[in-house]
Amino acid sequence: MNIHINGEPLSLSNEEQSVAAALGIYLTAQQALLSFAVALNGEFVSKDDYATTVLSSGDSLDVLFPIQGG
Repeated sequence: MNIHINGEPLSLSNEEQSVAAALGIYLTAQQALLSFAVALNGEFVSKDDYATTVLSSGDSLDVLFPIQGG
């Protein structure tokens, strides 16, 4: 199954069809420790739902990290 994360193509196996699994492949270990938000096809997904939200081929995930500034 093929999806996009932040515009980059990502291929997932049959076992890797949840938001949590996709993030596990895409994020570095350091990024996974940071605060971030995830949108699936433009709709935000609660962190509590990452493991149970199933992806479909062609879906698009956006991973958004807060920007520090002043």
